[in-house]
Amino acid sequence: MLITNNLGYPRVGPFRELKKANEAYWAKKISAEELLQAGKSIRENNWKLQKEKGIDLIPSNDFSFYDQVLDLSLTVGAIPARYNSLLDKIDRQYNLDLYFAMARGFQEGGVDVTAMEMTKWFDTNYHYIVPEFTKNQEFKLTSEKFLNEYNEAKSLGIDTKPVLIGPITYLLLGKEKEAGFDRIDLIDRLLPVYEEILGKLAAAGAQYVQIDEPFLALDIDAKVKALYPTVFEKLNAAAKGIKLIVATYFEALRDNEDIAVNLPVHALHLDLVRGENQLDTVLAKVPASLTLSLGVVEGRNIWKNDYEKSLGKIKQAVDALGKDRVWIAPSSSLLHVPFDLDNEKNEESLPAEVKNWLAFAKQKLTEVKDLAVLADGEVDAATAERFEANKDAAESRRTSSLIHKPEVKERVNNITDDDATRTSPFLARKAAQQAKFGLPAFATTTIGSFPQTKDVRKWRADLKKGAITQEQYDKEIAEETERTIRLQEELDIDVLVHGEFERNDMVEYFGEQLAGYAFSQNGWVQSYGSRCVKPPIIYGDVYRPADMTVRWSAYAQSLTNRPVKGMLTGPVTILQWSFVRNDQSRSTTTYQIALAILDEVQALEKAGIKIIQIDEPAIREGLPLRKADQQEYLNWSVRAFRVSSSNVEDDTQIHTHMCYSEFNDIIRDIAAMDADVITIETSRSQMELLDAFAGEFKYPNDIGPGVYDIHSPRVPSTEEMVELLRKAKAVVPAEQLWVNPDCGLKTRAWPETKAALESMVEAAKILRAE
Repeated sequence: MLITNNLGYPRVGPFRELKKANEAYWAKKISAEELLQAGKSIRENNWKLQKEKGIDLIPSNDFSFYDQVLDLSLTVGAIPARYNSLLDKIDRQYNLDLYFAMARGFQEGGVDVTAMEMTKWFDTNYHYIVPEFTKNQEFKLTSEKFLNEYNEAKSLGIDTKPVLIGPITYLLLGKEKEAGFDRIDLIDRLLPVYEEILGKLAAAGAQYVQIDEPFLALDIDAKVKALYPTVFEKLNAAAKGIKLIVATYFEALRDNEDIAVNLPVHALHLDLVRGENQLDTVLAKVPASLTLSLGVVEGRNIWKNDYEKSLGKIKQAVDALGKDRVWIAPSSSLLHVPFDLDNEKNEESLPAEVKNWLAFAKQKLTEVKDLAVLADGEVDAATAERFEANKDAAESRRTSSLIHKPEVKERVNNITDDDATRTSPFLARKAAQQAKFGLPAFATTTIGSFPQTKDVRKWRADLKKGAITQEQYDKEIAEETERTIRLQEELDIDVLVHGEFERNDMVEYFGEQLAGYAFSQNGWVQSYGSRCVKPPIIYGDVYRPADMTVRWSAYAQSLTNRPVKGMLTGPVTILQWSFVRNDQSRSTTTYQIALAILDEVQALEKAGIKIIQIDEPAIREGLPLRKADQQEYLNWSVRAFRVSSSNVEDDTQIHTHMCYSEFNDIIRDIAAMDADVITIETSRSQMELLDAFAGEFKYPNDIGPGVYDIHSPRVPSTEEMVELLRKAKAVVPAEQLWVNPDCGLKTRAWPETKAALESMVEAAKILRAE
């Protein structure tokens, strides 16, 4: 039978057990031993489940307490020098405190150390901790997590396949933290650590090791291309008989096919979802020594696999290579999908008809095994029954009346260029807005959300359970909103927000009020660290039946004479952070959402809300990984934002927000969005990201570079923020600058939030005085 191969499994647990354990540890409510035990329990359950589901090659070292790239940085000793000050302050037995300090910063016992930078993992909503490299960077084996977890699984009778991020990809994921060198030139220093890792795994008895090299599916230069054969020759020699598997994903190999198929490895994994046609060219190039792992089951979306379509691809490979050289797998790690569809019991939020079209991680394991059995030809009754059910589900989805709304499709078809253009150019709008609001230089604001305390979350839970009435809930939300408005007035913030206490998530909240959406109860996916999101499911045509945000924004504005921002999530971000239907183009779905957001923008404006923020943190995230595909995406994504934001008066100020993105290569397209104010994350990069807005292309509109990192519990000083603002002022004219945090404050506690905002406002006043 064809071998089944899994690249990685969700690490948060079916009910976010890892999130709860991490946060309890950070709050000093549980010990290191208890946290480690929680992680061990999740790993064991994952391994046993995969074995029960018939997976032959089960991954280990795919588990992480925070992030797999950070794990590797700790493993190879790429620990920035600023963390040396922690070594006599923290628990070194397990490296946990050092590890979390690198991820979250550390501010305790007189030590104040900033976190490492965080950015998006390729074009996903997962965030990784960016490795930091210096010219004289040294590497050494500092952690044996990879070995410990292999041995841990082996003690359960499960011989796993350890997973490592490949050395070339690891270096390319990082950043040079000083001038004068190219990080890829560190490969000769890094390789000996990889060789040591492989030696230890060989000694422990590992038969397979998966080395992830997703950069093989990206645009890479000649220098990097030339490294792959020599690097893998050394890795293969160090493996001492271990069968190496190179995993590529998120794109097709394209111009890197010849390099990838000729690497001295046992197997090559291909993403046949994102690169669905690459078998047509790859198969003719595969040498007799190479096995192909076919990623036919979607690792990043939750729709059932189309067995008949996948079997066609499998047959194509088997006919060329034979059954013994073809493996069946998901397209990528299942990290990006929820844990188990069986945990979804609420037919009101997830109708049975829609649920029948879905597969979460556990179900995808069954799909992988079913395809292996079906392709083998000797099909048992249970698999045959699932095959028939699979065909029935596909036909149901093609014909369901839940999905198609002709009036929504017609409205998208009727969009014109005028619908995507503001009435006046930016400078005329800025003059009208200044006359309207009279804001000072270095105007201060926040990104939208304020701390969602246990009380806030309890009110929401109690309302869902029926423990309190809607009237009681609304009263609590109103009081919390008023407290937050008064606090912002006391802090002397210029443009206020209502705090978003009524919202569960910046995408889910809108999805719950838009038609064409369904929702899971436990469909949690890790975004970063302990942050999990529950992406809504776009199954049909999207439209807005009623107002979504007007009530609470208008209420907040009624409490103050200062302007209050209306807070919306943009169409591209709603798309990116949902599980999106795959039966029509993503651009069509985005335009549907854009028109729904436009309806809300106009309702806010009519209600007297004249500053409206339409967040688009995912617009860079959605950029195709290959340059040849990018401009088409940018054209429709920018146009969709403009459709959502353009049909307003000149004195209505449109803000947008983006975070944890590199902007240099798309800065002209960001400018083309024509938002009056853009706020961006810049504090972790020490304003480096601002260079994109002030280089050869001068960004024309207003910018709010974040002056403190909200993803860390540390409270920066006024002096620190002043210094960052001075850096900003050195590259962007002062009259274009706003002052704000990096992102929303939902996940922070009130004491640190108040302290940080006090410092932020004081920093703005110092800059005004200067």
